[in-house]
Amino acid sequence: MSFLPFALPDIGEEEIAEVVDALRSGWITSGPKVLQFERDFAACMGGGVEAVALNSATAGLHLALDAMGIGPGDEVITTTHTFTATAQVICHVGARPVIVDIDPETLCIDVAAVEAAITPSTRAIIPMHFGGRAAEMPSLLDVARKHGLQVLEDAAHALPTTSAGQLVGTLGSDATVFSFYANKTMTTGEGGMLVTRNPAIAERARIMRLHGLSRDAFDRYNSEKANWQYEIVAPGHKCNLTDVAAAIGIHQLRKVDAFRNQRARIAAWYDKALADLPLTLAPHALPGDRHAWHLYVIRLQSGARTTRDDVLNGLFRAGIGCSVHYIPLHQHRYWRETHGLTAQMFPHSQQAYERSISLPIYPRMTESDVGRVAAALRALV
Repeated sequence: MSFLPFALPDIGEEEIAEVVDALRSGWITSGPKVLQFERDFAACMGGGVEAVALNSATAGLHLALDAMGIGPGDEVITTTHTFTATAQVICHVGARPVIVDIDPETLCIDVAAVEAAITPSTRAIIPMHFGGRAAEMPSLLDVARKHGLQVLEDAAHALPTTSAGQLVGTLGSDATVFSFYANKTMTTGEGGMLVTRNPAIAERARIMRLHGLSRDAFDRYNSEKANWQYEIVAPGHKCNLTDVAAAIGIHQLRKVDAFRNQRARIAAWYDKALADLPLTLAPHALPGDRHAWHLYVIRLQSGARTTRDDVLNGLFRAGIGCSVHYIPLHQHRYWRETHGLTAQMFPHSQQAYERSISLPIYPRMTESDVGRVAAALRALV
C-alpha cells in the first residue's frame, strides 16, 4: 500500500502558470507579484489592514516586535506549547521571553497564566492559535488593555480562522503574522505575511525586511527615469518575499476558503471514525467560529493500553505519516538550559506532549484515506 503523507500542498495549473509568468517577466525577486499578493491579502482580510509580505512567518514575528518597539529590558509572554520561532524572536530583539502553560482543553495559551505572569517589565503578549483554533482572544485582549500591553498574534496555523465572529488578522491586536510554509493551509513554499492596522508598524516592517533601505528595488528600477538613489535608515534584515513565491500565493489565496472547507470535512470524518476509541479528539472552535484545521491532533486517554510512541511507530509501519505538535520549548536543551524551563512548570503542555499525535490532514485526502488512518489507530489502541 502506498505511503499516506502527513501533509501535501495542493498546487494547481493556475499557480504554475503564474510562476512561469513571473519567470518570463524578468522580475523574479520582490516586484509586481509581491505587490499584488499584498493587496489581495489585505483585501481578503478586510478591516482596514495593511499586509507586508516576507520570506517567513518567523521574519514577520521578528519585524513586528521590532516595529512595536520591543527591546532590551522588556518582557514578552508566550507559550511553551509552540514551535521555537514564536519565542526565539523575542530573544532576537533583546527582550526576555516569559513562558507560560496552555489551557488543556484548547491547547492554546492559558489566559489566567498570562495575567499571573505580568510584571512591570511586561510589554507584550504573543498568543499562538494552535492547530487552526483561535486562542481566547477576547479575554486576552481584555487582559492586554487592562495592563497596557501590546498583542502580536502568531497565526501561522490560523488562516482563515475566526474569533468572536471576526477573522484572525482583523482583531484588536497590534499585529498578526501568518505562515505560508509548505504544510500550511495555503503555501508559497516558504513565506509569511504581517498584517496590521497600524501604518507605522507596516512601514517599519517594509523598511526592515530589506536591509533598512528607504526604497526597494522595484521602486528604484521600475521607472522611465534614473531613480537609483536610496538611503539606509536602519540596520535592517534580508527577509523579503520573491515574486516567484508570491505568484504561488496569489492563487493559493483564492482557494483558501475551499481548502479550509475540505479540511473541515476531513476533521468531521475523523471525529466520526474515532469517536469510540480511547482518544481525546482535536479541539473544535467555539460555536459560531471557524477553525482553519491546519492540524488534527488526537491525545491518548489515560485508559489507552499503549503509549504515544508505540502508536506513532505503528502508524508509520502502516504507511501513514504523522507527527507531534509540539515538542514544547521546555523539552529543548536551549530553552531548558538558558531560560531554566522544566516540565514541572508546564503540566498541561507536558501531558499534551506525552499523549499527542498529529494525524494527516490536507485537502487532497479522501474519506477512504481517513478510514485507513482510523483502522490503523483502532488496531493500535
